[in-house]
Amino acid sequence: QVQLVESGGGLVQPGGSLRLSCAASGSIFSINRMGWYRQAPGKQRELVAGITSGGSTNYVDSVKGRFTISRDNAKNTVYLQMNSLKPEESAVYYCKANLLLVRGGSEYQFWGQGTQVTVSS
Repeated sequence: QVQLVESGGGLVQPGGSLRLSCAASGSIFSINRMGWYRQAPGKQRELVAGITSGGSTNYVDSVKGRFTISRDNAKNTVYLQMNSLKPEESAVYYCKANLLLVRGGSEYQFWGQGTQVTVSS
């Protein structure tokens, strides 16, 4: 059984910073791509940033230069450092992992339960 557990959300003032973490646990053979998504009320879930097992990253244009995604493969953990946060970035942030349960098996997607980020003065 695989679990993704996010942490690090909370209330921050505009211009502030937060660091989100997402740890994957369970019977995992390997993790390929990991990513952070966010969903604000009444809006669709959107990709914020992604990172491959080799460390290649991509970001939605609106966060480039302010957010940094990273991962620790030994800990099966992905991070999202968020700087200069804006009120419109308030949302539930979710992590997703594409992973293999066994060598040579199919790739599966797992989601975390989400962590609330609120940017407000």
